[in-house]
Amino acid sequence: MSDDPLVQIRDLNFSYDSRAILSGINITIPRGKVVAIMGQSGCGKTTTLRLIGGQLRPTSGEVRVAGQVVHELNDDKLYQMRRRMGMLFQFGALFTDMSVYDNVAFQMREHTDLPESLIHDLVLMKLHAVGLRGAHNLMPSELSGGMARRVALARAIALDPMLIMYDEPFAGLDPISLSIVGELIRTLNDALGASSIVVTHDVQESLKIVDYVYFVSEGRIVAEGTAEDIKHSEAPYVHQFVWGEADGPVPFQYPARPYGEELMTQPSKRTGWWS
Repeated sequence: MSDDPLVQIRDLNFSYDSRAILSGINITIPRGKVVAIMGQSGCGKTTTLRLIGGQLRPTSGEVRVAGQVVHELNDDKLYQMRRRMGMLFQFGALFTDMSVYDNVAFQMREHTDLPESLIHDLVLMKLHAVGLRGAHNLMPSELSGGMARRVALARAIALDPMLIMYDEPFAGLDPISLSIVGELIRTLNDALGASSIVVTHDVQESLKIVDYVYFVSEGRIVAEGTAEDIKHSEAPYVHQFVWGEADGPVPFQYPARPYGEELMTQPSKRTGWWS
């Protein structure tokens, strides 16, 4: 196995028209490791995943996966690369009209010429890995939130990907399901010899399973380090985020005129708001 990182993001900038989303991002994802990208909603975490997967093209800079610059690949080569990636979408995104079995089998049928008998064994193997082999005949509507997330994880690893990306894998889960999914992310990554990127704002669960963390704020990397580095960080933004404090660099109050000044201002008859 190569010692080179699986994913290298260098001097990455991305904008929607004139609105900057990411500015000067540098991230390294080593092979065989689990790396978290954390930050507030809207800070650019999911956009980073889309740039890695080639859904978006950077304004400048580059994303290199397995030695290849993603935005320079033609459609055929990008398709080949994506076959080696697994994605766990936020809230699972299962095909609602397919059974659990068919959801996991979908990629195998779509991207391989394997006989159905072998697909059958592989699907049961993947479902067994997430503890849901006995649920293979259920429909997504019959699953709890935690079960649906685990089926989505089985689907994400169906083709034994080199890279697994998780977009808010803990969102909406109860404490038991959250702990199970977290442990599965770590265990499956190590068993497959893959690399994993976990985009999340669930700090405490993530720090139990990741090897390294990048903190993003307003489109920039503001801190990075191991789980222990992050827990003991004295950087104001990181400390506030990790410990869920109301006061800090991220204000509780949305910017407004001084409160006393607004109380003394008469509301407009036309809008019902202060002029």
